[in-house]
Amino acid sequence: MNSDYGVPRELSELQKKRTEYHPELPPCLQGTTVRVEFGDGTTTADYSSSHVISRTFPHTYGQPLAHFLRATAKIPEAQIITEHPVIRVGIVFSGRQSPGGHNVIWGLHNAIKIHNPESVLIGFLGGTEGLFAQKSLEITEDLLSTYKNQGGFDLLGRTVDQIRTTEQINATRAACLALKLDGLVIIGGVTSNSDAAQLAESFAETKCPTKVVGVPVTLYGDLKNQFVEMNVGFDTICRVNSQIISNICTDALSAQKYYYFVRLMSRKASHVALECALQSHPNMVILGEEVSLSKLTIFDITKQICDAVQARAEQEKYHGVVLIPEGLIESIPEVYALLQEIHSLQRQGVSVENISSQLSPWASALFEFLPPLIRKQLLLLPESDDSAQLSQIETEKLLAHLVEAEMNKRTKEGTYKGKKFNAICHFFGYQARGALPSKFDCDYAYVLGHICYHILAAGLNGYMATVTNLKHPVNKWKCGAAPITAMMTVKRYTRGPGATPIGKPALHPATIDLKGKAYDMNYYFMFPCDSSFLMDDMYRNPGPMQFEGPGADVKPLTLCIEDQDYMGRIKKLQEYLEKVKSIVKPGCSQDVLKAALSSMASVTEVLSVMSAPSFKGQLPL
Repeated sequence: MNSDYGVPRELSELQKKRTEYHPELPPCLQGTTVRVEFGDGTTTADYSSSHVISRTFPHTYGQPLAHFLRATAKIPEAQIITEHPVIRVGIVFSGRQSPGGHNVIWGLHNAIKIHNPESVLIGFLGGTEGLFAQKSLEITEDLLSTYKNQGGFDLLGRTVDQIRTTEQINATRAACLALKLDGLVIIGGVTSNSDAAQLAESFAETKCPTKVVGVPVTLYGDLKNQFVEMNVGFDTICRVNSQIISNICTDALSAQKYYYFVRLMSRKASHVALECALQSHPNMVILGEEVSLSKLTIFDITKQICDAVQARAEQEKYHGVVLIPEGLIESIPEVYALLQEIHSLQRQGVSVENISSQLSPWASALFEFLPPLIRKQLLLLPESDDSAQLSQIETEKLLAHLVEAEMNKRTKEGTYKGKKFNAICHFFGYQARGALPSKFDCDYAYVLGHICYHILAAGLNGYMATVTNLKHPVNKWKCGAAPITAMMTVKRYTRGPGATPIGKPALHPATIDLKGKAYDMNYYFMFPCDSSFLMDDMYRNPGPMQFEGPGADVKPLTLCIEDQDYMGRIKKLQEYLEKVKSIVKPGCSQDVLKAALSSMASVTEVLSVMSAPSFKGQLPL
């Protein structure tokens, strides 16, 4: 085990200044009384998968939403918890490091100590491997002092990102029982919180007293659904990347002779690329979701970039910036199919040297067409979720290579008469992943830590800490908790006459909503040649990330333009339903009763159609 875990940091003056900042708490988390209101039992957005999920999670499916209330709230049905016995809580980093993770620990530590100074927070060293091996330390105020508002996961560290197999679940249960944990908080993204749900179900089934709580911390921003508006770390990642991209834009405009191809860490979804594009205004951005929807080939993408380069050359512009999401390579249909063949052969034990000779004819042709560097990267063993090692596949170099070849071809044919195309490639990922967190991420993570305590005080198991209304100031944030099973879906594949849900229920990465408000702000792809961003170099520099001053309270654009207060709307609906029940009582007039029946019949019919599996509109994630 790495001896650096749990060691106080040596801080610069800037870092020391940051440790003095104490995040604000929303009114509902202030004081020593926990007030919780429970809503109705939950279902899932994908109604047709609900029966599969309910069978897989019989103990934790259908649990109610929880809303944490301020002390002055006059809600008769609210549960008021004033007794706070000593509790022991474990916490583990399960996902990839994301700025702000340390503040979840700080927030949880403060919460348990405020409610009972004798309570104990135990951190597991080295991620889930440390959890299985019961390697831990007690989190103290002294230990936290140099990690407040700091980046990284190095207070506890992380290793593998799963608690999935029977052996791993049993080892986790043994650790929780040995340390007499009342709660286990798992910090991570889509995969980690799917595992948290499975662990909670297993603990409930075996009557293990430890309650499991998940926290949405992932730099990819893909743990989004009707309950989770934003992930801890996403704001920092996008702001740091956007400044670097903006610097490159300025450099491109100054030298006027290079095209920069910039790949951004993002896994399967393109949230980071979209947010960075909206913040920095590069000339082009290729979103994997658009490529997948339009079934564009790698040649289609190359042609469209070349057409854009040629259109700019006609205006004497020989520079530009192109953003590429990390997961683009798997969004291109023929490349994805090639990867599936490669991974299938790898599972069969075929050696790297022999894979190319055993590919199908079309796959072999595509494989041989690709540059040697890319061929080598496609042959890397897949990740644990069977996806390619996206961070290792240099898609930006592939596109730059193909565009250069096509522009040279057009030059020889005489269809392009401009200057020679020159490309410079970059991959931005780890530079931002290790950044000092933004003020928003510090506040958000700290509040989520406090909510974890409230969840445990309410005796809830298999829940994720949630905050809605995030685009508003902290004092307007709404805090709650939602069952992780309510966020799950089952993958569907078309086989025969219809789509059948198969596979294990899980949280799946949320892709960009191509009908959403954030996407409506995107004016890039398919690269219309009259686009102002493409042609006019409207570069925007958001500047360095500020912790104090005029830019400190800036939030992600994709968060601010969305109207996502799902939890608030659920409560508003409950209020309307209660109001209807109070008006339409036995003894009310015939006219009132008829109006109610007519309205409710109409509403019920519309909602029944919308929630049916055959509904053609896209259900919200």
